[in-house]
Amino acid sequence: MWKEFKEFAIKGNAVDLAVGVIIGAAFGGIINSLVKDILMPPVGLLTGGLDFSNKFLILKAAPGGGSFNTPAEAAKAGAVTWNYGNFITLVINFIIVAVCIFLVVKAMNKLKRPSPAAAPVSKDCPACAMTIPIKATRCPHCTSQLSQADVR
Repeated sequence: MWKEFKEFAIKGNAVDLAVGVIIGAAFGGIINSLVKDILMPPVGLLTGGLDFSNKFLILKAAPGGGSFNTPAEAAKAGAVTWNYGNFITLVINFIIVAVCIFLVVKAMNKLKRPSPAAAPVSKDCPACAMTIPIKATRCPHCTSQLSQADVR
């Protein structure tokens, strides 16, 4: 069992996964900072400082009654709340993060070098147009002798 575990752990897939998780965690911090520190201030300015995170409905009043400014205050007093504002905030943040990740990945894909083209393994016979191996000197279909120009 130990031998099988070592083989699994050393395989490229497991190592690639580990590297992906580590890079993903670091990348997540960068994206969260981009959203929180760079994108959200202008969005907040454009929306007049609208903050959905403290929007809630009281489903069952607190035993002593009263009004509350935040879901935390209501919960502390014993009220049952429906915190729809926090959900809206998280959905908006998710959409912004998803768009940012998409744009970053798209930009990184443009920077990747294209993989070199694979050498051809077949060619067409000039006499019968059938596909034949690249090193063939005679067509196996029509038995035509291929000229030196046809042989690569």
